Amino acid sequence: MGGIAAIARESGHRVTGCDQDVYPPMSTQLESQGIELISGYSPEQIALQPDVFVIGNVVTRGNSLMEEILNRNLPYTSGPQWLSENVLRHRWVLAVAGTHGKTTTSSMLAWILDYAGLQPGFLIGGIPENFGISARMGAMSPDEHSPFFVIEADEYDTAFFDKRSKFVHYHPRTAILNNLEYDHADIFPDLPAIQRQFHHLVRTIPGNGLIVANAGDGNVQQVLQQGCWTAVEAFGVESGWHARSRANHAFEVLFDDTVYGCLQWSLLGEHNRMNALAALIAARHAGVPVKLGMEALAQFRNVKRRMENRGSVNGITVYDDFAHHPTAIQTTVSGLREYAGRERIIAVLEPRSNTMKMGVWQNKLADSLRDADHIFCFTRDAQWANSALTSLGPKSDCCDDFDQLVQCIATIARPGDHILVMSNGGFRGIHDKILKALQNS
Repeated sequence: MGGIAAIARESGHRVTGCDQDVYPPMSTQLESQGIELISGYSPEQIALQPDVFVIGNVVTRGNSLMEEILNRNLPYTSGPQWLSENVLRHRWVLAVAGTHGKTTTSSMLAWILDYAGLQPGFLIGGIPENFGISARMGAMSPDEHSPFFVIEADEYDTAFFDKRSKFVHYHPRTAILNNLEYDHADIFPDLPAIQRQFHHLVRTIPGNGLIVANAGDGNVQQVLQQGCWTAVEAFGVESGWHARSRANHAFEVLFDDTVYGCLQWSLLGEHNRMNALAALIAARHAGVPVKLGMEALAQFRNVKRRMENRGSVNGITVYDDFAHHPTAIQTTVSGLREYAGRERIIAVLEPRSNTMKMGVWQNKLADSLRDADHIFCFTRDAQWANSALTSLGPKSDCCDDFDQLVQCIATIARPGDHILVMSNGGFRGIHDKILKALQNS
């Protein structure tokens, strides 16, 4: 919603926005663009007399402002619908879908296109360091915008009045199906329900488009087996596009036995190599040669809150990461382990997503954290974690007191440690608080 607000502002509209809680980096980005942020949902905002209210999917019936909008029969729409009608209709949309890696892969793809001089528009659920913003319309010629628009295609529902996944509104010509697992237990009863929504996306992709599909993901392949009317390029298997690891985080890009080159970059983990493959193939469909795409990725800077280095004190480094699903947690810890070697990793987790709070992943959480040397879990909203992590033994600590949590982390940390903080929220600014506590210890 913050990205949509930024695009609306760039298009010349006056934009205001309200939310219950706003926090950096999105809040600071919006304020820098002259978008007024209002805390809470007061019905008095009706006095702004907007031409349309664009409603995010966190808004429900009973919300005081929404009830006033309905009572007065004022015009409203969803964010994805507004975007579809006002921005995407005449663009070449490149959509990145999947349970994991959407933000990073979208950022890679947008950067490759930009590096190639195509100046795409984009809407990404994070802030790519190469751009410093999460959304833009794209370069303008005297006649029109750049035809390319990269969008993070989320499977979460659109709004309380539109329960379809957001991505069915986007009508991409190029679509990445990166991976697929069960998630969002608050709106999907099971995996087939999510696969059904993914197939709705597949049905909207034209015959002259392209689907870039993870061939090693059985759940993605099951979606395509339900019916596919578009060419598919596979990645992640030796009979298609794949990566071959080399020393110092480098990897070769291959199609069958043909080597396109070797990419040296700073990103960690197999999951990022897969993200890169998907982005390279999608950019190739838009006309960017693979070698040029690899040249761009060599200069790719990751997204804020994706293994973001927040600072170091006394040889102790604090990282911020968005991981909140066991698979994402495991791949993030594994990627850091690849970099840290035998140095200690202290994992700090806030189970904050709706699915996490419901305890859906309690049987998988401990295994996802085993590569860490010590684990701290903030259990204020997830008391089930106390028993779920007992199998980790003494290297696991659960705490529901925030200040005590920070102090415990600072007490156990020693030079050479890597403190990995994982949450899909602001986590009360814990990163800076840990760094401050380390300075005082």
